[in-house]
Amino acid sequence: MDKPFALELDGLVVRYGKGCPLCTDSAQALQRNRCPRCGSIWAVRDISLRVREGEILGVVGESGSGKSTLMRALYLDSQPTAGGYYLGRYHDGKTNIYSISLQQRKYIRSHLLGMVYQNPHLGLRMFFSAGANVAEKLIAAGNRNVRSMMNRTGTLLEHIEVPLGRLKEPPVNFSGGMQQRLQIAKAVANNPPVLLLDEVTTGLDLSVQARVLDLVKRIQREFGVTMIVVSHDLAVVRMLAGRTVVMLDGRIIEQGITDQILEDPRHIYTQTLVNSLL
Repeated sequence: MDKPFALELDGLVVRYGKGCPLCTDSAQALQRNRCPRCGSIWAVRDISLRVREGEILGVVGESGSGKSTLMRALYLDSQPTAGGYYLGRYHDGKTNIYSISLQQRKYIRSHLLGMVYQNPHLGLRMFFSAGANVAEKLIAAGNRNVRSMMNRTGTLLEHIEVPLGRLKEPPVNFSGGMQQRLQIAKAVANNPPVLLLDEVTTGLDLSVQARVLDLVKRIQREFGVTMIVVSHDLAVVRMLAGRTVVMLDGRIIEQGITDQILEDPRHIYTQTLVNSLL
């Protein structure tokens, strides 16, 4: 029996610019993802996908393919041009999240979603303490019990191998790998059912990458969190994701089981992408 869906997108479009009859009437008129007449950028074009509970979906593609724009739209950092977005744990997956109030969006970000950004400066308050960063997520979800927040924060920092003696230190003093692990701790503080990971190993040494990836796998294994993992590193996607989609110029051009995508790609772009990184 199929697991219920955790997340679904229907015809997601993110356009930067007003658009014009040429590009709104025909995607064929675009030069890659840019309209030659009005200059509008179609960063995400008609993305539809469904992710099951407990699944890890990989998203790969070259720089500028729309991966990070997609993740910002999923975490409600930006309002898309068009499309539907549904979470299985919100109104039984029957309400388009892009149509709800700002207050309800804050609820979803606090309770149902976790986000780990490629740049830790986007996910952490660098001059607040490590403990305060985690507590911020707990407070956003309505927790006001100081003792329970301290216990939860201590447990999470221990889980991500940040010494409790550094609880009051700001993330600006931490290494890149430790900042990413702290981001993960903050993102999962309220046990969200969906975790979004955008290039979490970029710029890290190989040994540090391994520790971050091990943490991600451990979280998924222990809590059954649904994850969407964006990476330009195919080895990361192979290690984490059971299913993968390939993006180019804002569109999904190929999708399937990760091993099949990486070992027997069908689309010529995917073939080039895989061969260039072997």
